[in-house]
Amino acid sequence: MSVMIEKKYFFILIIFLLALGSINVQAKQQTAKQVVEVFQSKLLKVMQRGKTLGFQGRYKKLEKAINTSHDLTKITRVVIGREWVKLSEEQQQKLVVVFTQLSIAAYADNFKEFSGESFKFDSEEETTRGGMIVHTYLQIPDNKTVKFDYMLKKKGGNWRIINIIANGVSDLALKRSEFTSILKKDGFDALIIKINEKIETYAK
Repeated sequence: MSVMIEKKYFFILIIFLLALGSINVQAKQQTAKQVVEVFQSKLLKVMQRGKTLGFQGRYKKLEKAINTSHDLTKITRVVIGREWVKLSEEQQQKLVVVFTQLSIAAYADNFKEFSGESFKFDSEEETTRGGMIVHTYLQIPDNKTVKFDYMLKKKGGNWRIINIIANGVSDLALKRSEFTSILKKDGFDALIIKINEKIETYAK
């Protein structure tokens, strides 16, 4: 009888621990708005130390922040469009790596100085395909603002940024227009060279 009771309490304990683990996982998951706000906060911190850090320092500080807030594989696939399926698995992986480096380098170059900027949340809306758009403003001294709209989709249960629209201009659309034409006209190796050239330009 005592053995049966012990087994009963053992199973109850297991169920409790599993439930607790599930609650902790849910607690760690961020909303789309939180993903954007955490990323923007890290971006501002890097800007505040921009000159001291230098390009390489900013790159290292932003690397983790971008990798954890952006779905860079999805972004790369969207940028390449229909040409993606024509690439080998090795080419796809290489393209994701260099495109990730390009994204981090672009942030490290474009957000290198701080003069009192701040991000302000405006609103958020759900898309028809289950995504979210988080509307924000970058407030710049002298009453200047830049509108940043972040498009997010879930990846593995977590919200990830897949596109950023600055003052109505889509970052994905710009890159897709440029990179797909190179890929179609000159081939994969030429595209990789072009992306690496851009990275080097940002690093100068």
